[in-house]
Amino acid sequence: MQPSIFNPWAWRDPSALAGGYTQTTPSVTPPESSDGGHAGPDAPGPGTPVDLVGYHVEATDGRIGTIDEASDEADAGYLVVDTGPWIFGQKVLLPAGTVVRVDHQERVVHVDRARQAIKDAPPFEADPADPEYRERVGSYYADSYIPPPGAMPRVI
Repeated sequence: MQPSIFNPWAWRDPSALAGGYTQTTPSVTPPESSDGGHAGPDAPGPGTPVDLVGYHVEATDGRIGTIDEASDEADAGYLVVDTGPWIFGQKVLLPAGTVVRVDHQERVVHVDRARQAIKDAPPFEADPADPEYRERVGSYYADSYIPPPGAMPRVI
């Protein structure tokens, strides 16, 4: 059996879950944030955990929805995304390993899959911690993982 090069439940970059962007100085007018965003002088500093709930999720070919729930547990991370009208108001479970980067200033999480690949994933079940469901979702994303050009595969 070939070793897996992709763990769908592990965050690729755990530091993406923490604030780390340059804060606005008090002399600069902070950006408007009607939704309680993390912009302005009160933004979390480097290393401060950030709640991703409410962030938008961007696939490789467009927006797919908004994060309803996020888990940052080691090797058990995931996002529950409300797709709104995109797939008839359903939710999808995205393993943490699909996250490429998090833009805290724009409150956007970028994932490495196209919208159709996410739509074709196993249907969302109410308990993301169910082992059988996690196995189905994890296998789906691991089987379709394509490392970026020039990336060195890591063995887990």
